[in-house]
Amino acid sequence: MKILFIAAATGLALTSVTSASAGPIGAAVIRIGGDSAESCYHAAVARDGSAPALNECNSAINHDVIPFSDLVATYVNRGIVLLVRGNYEAAEADFNQATAMEPGQPEAWLNKGIARYQRGDVQQARQLFTRALELKTDYAALAYFGRGLANEDAGDVRAAYADLRRASQLEPKWEAPREQLKRFKVVPKTSSLG
Repeated sequence: MKILFIAAATGLALTSVTSASAGPIGAAVIRIGGDSAESCYHAAVARDGSAPALNECNSAINHDVIPFSDLVATYVNRGIVLLVRGNYEAAEADFNQATAMEPGQPEAWLNKGIARYQRGDVQQARQLFTRALELKTDYAALAYFGRGLANEDAGDVRAAYADLRRASQLEPKWEAPREQLKRFKVVPKTSSLG
């Protein structure tokens, strides 16, 4: 079972929708350069995958003169718009561009992990979520949740439980980790001493 989760504009007030083929949708970056870059950011936050939203992102990247850090953020935000549109390959290309420009940009790694997870590469997704956590992503609960799902898909149930539990601790009002944790049964180890 995979979960689609959507980060709201207020941080991590996240919602879940169960789906057999859906997965996580990412975390926007808040540097704002020009009008198109700002519109692209708002589209990413709103999870607006419309053609006009994508056009705003394209305009910011291709036509606006914006500071370097805003350009990196706009690649991340356009990648999120592409994720929402289901264009995982193009989204990942944007996250790759962002990490090439600024290797320490944690949200680019987080969203790249989401793209990899969506494409079914759970091993790579696990590594990318871990990298985002190492770089101190602002969306740690999202990274733990995504890594928890990837760990479970990879057969590492203990790590999955630990990550989902950590996501729940970081964002106690977020329902998705709590719902996922209900599927686990924790049993005490029995002693082999007789």
